[in-house]
Amino acid sequence: MYCSFSLSLPLVLLLLSLPSSIPSVSTTNPHHANKQPPINAPKPVNTMAPSEAEALFKIMDSMSSDQNWRISHPNPCQPGSSWPGIECKVGKDNYLHVSRLDFGTPPNPTCKKTATFPSKIFALPYLQSVFFFNCFTHTKTTLSVPQNRASPASLQQLSLRSNPALVGPIPPQISTVKSLEILTLSQNRLTGPIPVEIFSLGSLVHLDLSYNMLTGTIPYQLGSLRNLQGLDLSYNMLTGAIPNTIGQLSFLQKFDFSSNSLTGGIPDGIEKLSLLVFMALSNNKLGGQFPKGLEKLQSLQYFILDGNPIHTPLPLEFGKLVKLQELRLADSGYSGTIPESFSQLKNLSTLSLQNNRLTGEIPVGFGSLSHIYHMNLSKNMLGGVVPFNSSFLKRLGRNLDLSGNPGLCLSPSEAHSLKIGVNVCGKNNNASSIQPWKKSQAPSGLSKPLFLFTALWVWGLPQMLLLV
Repeated sequence: MYCSFSLSLPLVLLLLSLPSSIPSVSTTNPHHANKQPPINAPKPVNTMAPSEAEALFKIMDSMSSDQNWRISHPNPCQPGSSWPGIECKVGKDNYLHVSRLDFGTPPNPTCKKTATFPSKIFALPYLQSVFFFNCFTHTKTTLSVPQNRASPASLQQLSLRSNPALVGPIPPQISTVKSLEILTLSQNRLTGPIPVEIFSLGSLVHLDLSYNMLTGTIPYQLGSLRNLQGLDLSYNMLTGAIPNTIGQLSFLQKFDFSSNSLTGGIPDGIEKLSLLVFMALSNNKLGGQFPKGLEKLQSLQYFILDGNPIHTPLPLEFGKLVKLQELRLADSGYSGTIPESFSQLKNLSTLSLQNNRLTGEIPVGFGSLSHIYHMNLSKNMLGGVVPFNSSFLKRLGRNLDLSGNPGLCLSPSEAHSLKIGVNVCGKNNNASSIQPWKKSQAPSGLSKPLFLFTALWVWGLPQMLLLV
C-alpha cells in the first residue's frame, strides 16, 4: 500500500499543476490572443446614430416623394446601398454621419411640389455641404434658421439656386452658422435688405446673392469679410453708393454689382484690390470721375461698365491695365478721342465702346491687337480712314461693327472685305458707284453679254422711233 501511494504522488502533483499552467500559455501565445474578441469592441461602421438617422428620414419625407426612403434605404449611408445625393463620413465615434446633401435634379432626389425648406438640416451635426437646386418651385417657402439651437459647427457650404418659390427676407440668424465659407442664395425671390449680420461671417470666401429682389443699400460692414474672394450682388434692386470699405477686402478676386440702381462713383478704395481679376458694374446709375489709382489694378482682366451715365473722357489709365481681356464701356456717354494708350492692351479680346460720343480717328495701333476677336465702335462720331488691313478685317468678320460713324470710310484697297458698316472712301453715295461693275452686281438671271445687249436695245429704241 505504501508503494502504490509513493508511485501515484508524482502523478497527483502533475495533475494539480495543470490548471495553473493553462492560462499562462494562452496569454503568451499571440495566436490564441487574437482569437478572443476584446472586451470593448468598436461599433460597426455601417450604421448611423439613431437620432441622426431619424432626422434624415424626416427631411427626406418632407422633401421628396421619389420613393419610400425608410423602406428602400433603411441604412442611408451604408456602402453599396446609400441614397442618391448623399455623402457620408465615418466619425471618431465610428458611426457614419451625413456630410453632404444634394436635392433638385436627377440623379439626386427631386423635390415634390409641396416641398418647403427643411430647417432640420441644421440638426445634422456633421453636415458640411447642402445644395437645393430648382427645388422649391410651387409651394412658397422661406429660408429659416432655428434661433434656439446650436448650428452645426461643420457646415461650410449652403447653396440654394433657382428656387422661384423661395421668398421672403434673408434671416439674420444665418450669422449663427459661423463655419460658413460659401453662401449661395442666387436666382430665388428673396426680398428686403441685406442683413448686416451676414457680414459677421468671418470665414466667408464666396457670397452670392444675385438674381433676387433685394432692396436697400450695400452695408458698409461689407469690409468685415476679410477672407472674401468672390462677391456677387448683381440683378437686384440695390440703391445708394458702393461703400469705400470694399477696399478692405484684400483677397477679393471678383465682384459683380451689375443691374442694380447704384449711384455715385467708383470708390477710391477699389485701388487697394491688387488681386482683383473681374469687376462688373454695368447697368447702374454710376457717374463721375474714375479713381486716380485705377492703374494699380494690375491683375484686372475683365472690366464691365456698360450702361452708366459716366459722361467723362475715356481714362488714359486703362491703357496701363496690360492684363485686360475684356473692356466694356458702351452706352455711357463717353466723349473725346479714344486714347492711343488703348493700343497697349495686347491681351484684349473684346472692346465695346458703342453708343457713346467719341470723336477723332480710330487709333492706328488697334490694327496690331493680335488677340482681339470682338470690337464694337458703332454709333459714335468717329472719322477718318479705318486703319485695318484685310487680314484683320477677315479675322474679325462680323464681330467688327463700325456702323453709325458717318465720318468713317474704308480704303478702296479693302473694299472687297466683309461689310463693317462704313462706306468706301471716295464713293459718291448720292450717285451711281464709281466702282466698276462686278459679276456679282449684274441683275439676277442675266448673263453679262445679254445684259449689255438689253441695255443697248433700250437706249436705241427711242432713237429708232424718232426716225419713223
